[in-house]
Amino acid sequence: MEAEFGAYLGLFAAAFGAASLLPLSSEPVLMGLQLAGYPPPILWSVATTGNTLGSVLNWWIARQGLRFQDRDWFPVEPTALARATAWFQRYGVWSLLLAWAPVVGDALTVVAGLTRVRLDLFVVLVGLGKGLRYAALVWMTGAAA
Repeated sequence: MEAEFGAYLGLFAAAFGAASLLPLSSEPVLMGLQLAGYPPPILWSVATTGNTLGSVLNWWIARQGLRFQDRDWFPVEPTALARATAWFQRYGVWSLLLAWAPVVGDALTVVAGLTRVRLDLFVVLVGLGKGLRYAALVWMTGAAA
Protein backbone atom coordinates (compact mmCIF):
# COMPACT_ATOMS: atom_id res chain seq x y z
CA MET A 1 0.00 0.00 0.00
CA GLU A 2 2.81 2.39 0.89
CA ALA A 3 4.61 1.63 -2.36
CA GLU A 4 1.44 2.39 -4.32
CA PHE A 5 1.07 5.74 -2.60
CA GLY A 6 4.71 6.54 -3.37
CA ALA A 7 4.22 5.63 -7.02
CA TYR A 8 1.15 7.84 -7.31
CA LEU A 9 2.89 10.67 -5.45
CA GLY A 10 5.86 10.37 -7.83
CA LEU A 11 3.54 10.53 -10.83
CA PHE A 12 1.75 13.55 -9.36
CA ALA A 13 5.07 15.32 -8.75
CA ALA A 14 6.34 14.51 -12.25
CA ALA A 15 3.09 15.75 -13.83
CA PHE A 16 3.05 18.89 -11.67
CA GLY A 17 6.68 19.66 -12.50
CA ALA A 18 6.17 18.95 -16.19
CA ALA A 19 3.59 21.76 -16.29
CA SER A 20 6.20 24.21 -15.03
CA LEU A 21 8.93 25.86 -17.04
CA LEU A 22 11.32 23.15 -15.84
CA PRO A 23 12.41 20.58 -18.42
CA LEU A 24 10.54 17.65 -16.87
CA SER A 25 8.39 14.95 -18.43
CA SER A 26 5.64 12.89 -16.85
CA GLU A 27 5.01 10.56 -19.77
CA PRO A 28 7.73 7.99 -18.95
CA VAL A 29 6.53 7.80 -15.35
CA LEU A 30 2.90 7.30 -16.39
CA MET A 31 3.78 4.70 -19.01
CA GLY A 32 6.13 2.85 -16.67
CA LEU A 33 3.55 2.63 -13.93
CA GLN A 34 0.89 1.48 -16.38
CA LEU A 35 3.17 -1.21 -17.77
CA ALA A 36 3.93 -2.27 -14.17
CA GLY A 37 0.22 -2.99 -13.68
CA TYR A 38 -1.11 0.12 -11.96
CA PRO A 39 -4.75 0.85 -12.84
CA PRO A 40 -4.98 3.19 -15.85
CA PRO A 41 -7.99 5.21 -14.55
CA ILE A 42 -6.13 6.12 -11.36
CA LEU A 43 -2.95 6.94 -13.29
CA TRP A 44 -4.96 9.14 -15.65
CA SER A 45 -6.61 10.94 -12.75
CA VAL A 46 -3.37 11.54 -10.83
CA ALA A 47 -1.45 12.73 -13.91
CA THR A 48 -4.25 15.00 -15.12
CA THR A 49 -4.72 16.53 -11.68
CA GLY A 50 -1.01 17.10 -11.11
CA ASN A 51 -0.42 18.58 -14.54
CA THR A 52 -3.46 20.84 -14.30
CA LEU A 53 -2.45 22.10 -10.86
CA GLY A 54 1.06 22.78 -12.14
CA SER A 55 -0.49 24.97 -14.81
CA VAL A 56 -2.58 26.71 -12.16
CA LEU A 57 0.68 27.59 -10.41
CA ASN A 58 1.98 29.16 -13.65
CA TRP A 59 -1.28 31.12 -13.97
CA TRP A 60 -1.10 32.29 -10.36
CA ILE A 61 2.55 33.36 -10.54
CA ALA A 62 1.88 35.34 -13.72
CA ARG A 63 -1.23 36.91 -12.27
CA GLN A 64 0.57 37.94 -9.08
CA GLY A 65 3.56 39.13 -11.07
CA LEU A 66 1.49 41.77 -12.81
CA ARG A 67 1.73 43.85 -9.63
CA PHE A 68 5.38 44.40 -10.48
CA GLN A 69 5.10 45.19 -14.19
CA ASP A 70 6.17 48.79 -13.63
CA ARG A 71 9.48 47.73 -12.04
CA ASP A 72 12.74 47.74 -13.99
CA TRP A 73 13.45 44.12 -13.15
CA PHE A 74 10.09 42.81 -14.37
CA PRO A 75 11.01 40.01 -16.83
CA VAL A 76 8.49 40.94 -19.54
CA GLU A 77 8.87 44.17 -21.49
CA PRO A 78 5.67 46.22 -21.86
CA THR A 79 5.72 45.73 -25.64
CA ALA A 80 6.09 41.95 -25.26
CA LEU A 81 3.26 41.91 -22.74
CA ALA A 82 1.07 43.90 -25.13
CA ARG A 83 1.92 41.49 -28.00
CA ALA A 84 1.16 38.44 -25.86
CA THR A 85 -2.12 39.96 -24.72
CA ALA A 86 -3.12 40.82 -28.29
CA TRP A 87 -2.21 37.33 -29.51
CA PHE A 88 -4.16 35.69 -26.69
CA GLN A 89 -7.17 37.90 -27.30
CA ARG A 90 -7.01 37.06 -31.01
CA TYR A 91 -7.01 33.30 -30.48
CA GLY A 92 -9.02 33.40 -27.28
CA VAL A 93 -9.22 31.28 -24.21
CA TRP A 94 -9.92 28.22 -26.38
CA SER A 95 -6.19 28.10 -27.08
CA LEU A 96 -5.85 26.85 -23.48
CA LEU A 97 -7.02 23.46 -24.75
CA LEU A 98 -3.47 23.26 -26.15
CA ALA A 99 -1.81 23.87 -22.77
CA TRP A 100 -0.55 20.27 -22.95
CA ALA A 101 1.58 20.99 -26.02
CA PRO A 102 5.35 21.06 -25.63
CA VAL A 103 6.99 24.51 -25.50
CA VAL A 104 3.88 26.64 -26.19
CA GLY A 105 1.69 25.04 -23.53
CA ASP A 106 3.54 26.51 -20.57
CA ALA A 107 3.64 29.90 -22.25
CA LEU A 108 -0.13 29.76 -22.79
CA THR A 109 -0.73 29.22 -19.09
CA VAL A 110 1.50 32.16 -18.19
CA VAL A 111 -0.16 34.43 -20.74
CA ALA A 112 -3.55 33.39 -19.37
CA GLY A 113 -2.45 34.59 -15.95
CA LEU A 114 -1.07 37.82 -17.36
CA THR A 115 -4.31 38.48 -19.22
CA ARG A 116 -6.42 37.70 -16.14
CA VAL A 117 -8.36 34.72 -17.48
CA ARG A 118 -10.85 33.60 -14.83
CA LEU A 119 -9.51 30.68 -12.80
CA ASP A 120 -12.62 28.52 -13.20
CA LEU A 121 -12.56 28.82 -16.99
CA PHE A 122 -8.79 28.27 -17.00
CA VAL A 123 -9.07 25.05 -14.97
CA VAL A 124 -11.86 23.63 -17.13
CA LEU A 125 -10.09 24.28 -20.45
CA VAL A 126 -6.59 23.33 -19.32
CA GLY A 127 -7.85 20.27 -17.44
CA LEU A 128 -9.86 19.11 -20.46
CA GLY A 129 -6.92 19.44 -22.84
CA LYS A 130 -4.48 17.76 -20.47
CA GLY A 131 -7.00 15.04 -19.59
CA LEU A 132 -7.52 14.19 -23.25
CA ARG A 133 -3.77 14.03 -23.82
CA TYR A 134 -3.24 11.70 -20.85
CA ALA A 135 -6.21 9.57 -21.97
CA ALA A 136 -4.58 9.17 -25.38
CA LEU A 137 -1.27 8.27 -23.74
CA VAL A 138 -2.92 5.69 -21.46
CA TRP A 139 -4.76 4.20 -24.43
CA MET A 140 -1.61 4.02 -26.60
CA THR A 141 0.38 2.45 -23.76
CA GLY A 142 -2.34 -0.15 -23.21
CA ALA A 143 -2.56 -0.88 -26.93
CA ALA A 144 1.20 -1.31 -27.20
CA ALA A 145 1.46 -3.64 -24.19
